[in-house]
Amino acid sequence: MALELRQSLGLTQQLVMTPQLQQAIKLLQLSRLELLETVSQEMEENPILEEMSQEELEGDDGAGEKKEESKQALQESQERKSENPSGDDSGPDPDSPSLPEVTVEERARDDVDWGNYLSEYNSGYSENFSERHYEEKDTPSFENFTATKTDLSSHLLWQLNMSNLEDEKKEIGAYIIGNLNDDGYLDATIEEISHETGCLIDEAEAVLKLVQNFDPVGVAARDTRECLLIQIAFQNLTGTLVEKIIEDHLKDLEEKRYHQIADQVGVSIQDLLTAVAAIQELDPKPGRIYTAEDTIYVTPDIYVAKKSDGYEIIQNEDGLPKLRINAYYRRILKNRGRVSDETKAYIQEKMRSAAWLIKSIHQRQRTLYRVTESIVKFQEEFLDKGIAHLRPLVLRDVAEDIEMHESTVSRVTTNKYVHTPQGLYELKFFFNSSISRIDGDDLASESVKDHIRKIIKKEDKTKPLSDKGIEMKMQDLNIKVARRTVAKYREAMGILPSRKRKEIQIN
Repeated sequence: MALELRQSLGLTQQLVMTPQLQQAIKLLQLSRLELLETVSQEMEENPILEEMSQEELEGDDGAGEKKEESKQALQESQERKSENPSGDDSGPDPDSPSLPEVTVEERARDDVDWGNYLSEYNSGYSENFSERHYEEKDTPSFENFTATKTDLSSHLLWQLNMSNLEDEKKEIGAYIIGNLNDDGYLDATIEEISHETGCLIDEAEAVLKLVQNFDPVGVAARDTRECLLIQIAFQNLTGTLVEKIIEDHLKDLEEKRYHQIADQVGVSIQDLLTAVAAIQELDPKPGRIYTAEDTIYVTPDIYVAKKSDGYEIIQNEDGLPKLRINAYYRRILKNRGRVSDETKAYIQEKMRSAAWLIKSIHQRQRTLYRVTESIVKFQEEFLDKGIAHLRPLVLRDVAEDIEMHESTVSRVTTNKYVHTPQGLYELKFFFNSSISRIDGDDLASESVKDHIRKIIKKEDKTKPLSDKGIEMKMQDLNIKVARRTVAKYREAMGILPSRKRKEIQIN
């Protein structure tokens, strides 16, 4: 069978993702802060884009249009001056607006170096001029200083530098501090410290003991037991029942096997619980109080407000710039004789990019509004009565309601938050799997979690309910849920199992 090359003509259809379409899809899934960063970057790269001022947005009675006309007239006047640089005008232009009367005001000179002035006359007259002579330094201004939080490493290094140690031992201490994790625990062994710093193991142990006495107490420990023992030594509880429990029965204490610990130690349950109360006051993660993590505040993208005839949806436009195309570049394109082909092509390309960005942002806002409107229609009972009445909802339901693709709904609900009468929620929160009832409509998984949370809150703390017991309670509420599902939801909510929720009642 011979091989040969052939040419054939065929007709096929395919979807081509243009750069503009990729940008529109990207804008859909951006959060509010990411959108602001994208718009700011685009305004720096595209001179065609400009932001409308607040006066233009709030202007009424045609004030904004008059200001724009005045601005255009001023630009045209500047263009005429550039065409006639000699300035030989025969007379004033009759079409030009009248010039305002010139007034002279007395004011301070702008060329005075006030920084030099203040530094010269605030330093005192007793000093010589040569000592007070102004010297320029490459130091930042006060406006460039920002507030910083003290982290664990800098706090410990400050204490290390304040201690009366030799330079060699300070280097060992700095290496120890540099190997602490966020919880304040040491992530290196004594052998590693000795090898990396070139010191003896005894010297490394001595410096480690010193660092462990720094504030916060318990830092630089190698495990939880050592961390707690350092703290009780600081509280003068060495040799007490508290130390005995931490030394030998920490695992039983974690499992709340109080009676077993009391029998092994030979004390009453009341004395044991007193010691346990003292242990509970200790901090197993001392480094967390100096965490450098900042609190992240969520700004809602959209608001849902209760009205007499239903719910009103309001988009949060605060901080989002109102973009438009600069009119100056439009006039440049009209003057075809004065503009080169290369300049014209550049302006047209940037103008198309700016127009597509503005259109994509408007499309993003409209899609977000429509998706939220559909969610409100499905979850109106939740907005009225609370989380127990949250309906099961999937992306397909909203996509079919607004006649869009599921992927579009998924993108527009990613990292978007809505403020409702029931609180602030991510839009993804309203999409839940369904749990069957014994008799009636299905229930949303978040509603099932809320029922589990309420059952555990009302249980007898001395006899907490097991996962099987919670399953039986849920059946009494007409909710069909398996024991393993109860365990999965309980762990997702961060609730301990029954043996760890048990409390000892002292008679």
